[in-house]
Amino acid sequence: MASCHCIYLGSLIVLLLLVTVNLQLNEVSPTEAAPTLITSPPPQVQTGERNLSCGMGVWCSWDDWWTYDGISGPAFWGLINPQWNLCSKGRRQSPINIEPSRLLYDSQLRPIHIDKTPITGVLRNTGQTVVFTADKGSARVNISGGPLMYRYQFEELYIHYGPEDVVGSEHLIQGISFPAELQLYGFNVELYANLSDAQQKPNGVAAISIMIRVSDEDMMKPPNSELRILTSVLNQIKFRNQSAPVKTLSLHGLLPETDYYMTYEGSTTHPGCWETVTWVLLNKPVYLNKQMIHAWRQLKQGINSEQPKTNLMNVRPSQALHHRTVRTNINFPQAQGKRCPSMHKETYYKANLWRPRIP
Repeated sequence: MASCHCIYLGSLIVLLLLVTVNLQLNEVSPTEAAPTLITSPPPQVQTGERNLSCGMGVWCSWDDWWTYDGISGPAFWGLINPQWNLCSKGRRQSPINIEPSRLLYDSQLRPIHIDKTPITGVLRNTGQTVVFTADKGSARVNISGGPLMYRYQFEELYIHYGPEDVVGSEHLIQGISFPAELQLYGFNVELYANLSDAQQKPNGVAAISIMIRVSDEDMMKPPNSELRILTSVLNQIKFRNQSAPVKTLSLHGLLPETDYYMTYEGSTTHPGCWETVTWVLLNKPVYLNKQMIHAWRQLKQGINSEQPKTNLMNVRPSQALHHRTVRTNINFPQAQGKRCPSMHKETYYKANLWRPRIP
């Protein structure tokens, strides 16, 4: 009977957590009416990964449940939703901390290529993060080269940042965070139909990471022109579920002037943490000024000015490397008389010449 009681209490706790989160997300105050919950699965969406039963015939959406803090934060993504168990159990998770001393030089890595064609799309404040999505009728932007064996089509751009300059990027460089990080996601257009399908399949997704620094008067670094375009519409998406059209954006214009990068196999940094992503981290940042980063930090998690909740912060903590190799096309000079790890110049195996014995 003790085991039965434990199972019952565990289920009750999960139910209470889900109901609590649902109330938080619907922003109900004591003076407001109770939120309207779905009493049956929505007819246009089948039950499964994107929906869950809250008990007593009530259905909720996983997309509305998760956040970056509290009982719905990264530590709990994989514990409550079985479809997201990789978030807790995966061994190829992202983001990671890049240790320069452990990089493996690969002379076969090619430059990464992103089409210069400008696109149109929508910038959205989801209440969890900020995402730019290309319009379906917009021009296609292909991502290829580098470590990629297939051609990938851009679909989404995320920007991650924190409340201060010392925290913001998801990937770390030698334990150090940048103020912000851009992440460009593309799906394998040669094998799959869209990002939703590709992100759960082998070789499904390519992600380009671009670090962002804040320029001051001493740096004399002008802000990135494409970041200016995105920043210019932030006053339209201050609160959750607001969106703003972006008439023209050049993804190529978001890139720093460099052909050098680091690459590794990892996952999406949001639920369900699918381990199908080839990451490419460019070795130079782009810049924005103090006024621009301040505007990003004013975005809210709440739905209006009366219920703003907290400022939006969307950083998943660094994940364990688990013996993965991080390659680079940067040929570091010899340092302190020691050669950096390399994938060439040294032969460890050699085939012996063999001939059939002549009778």
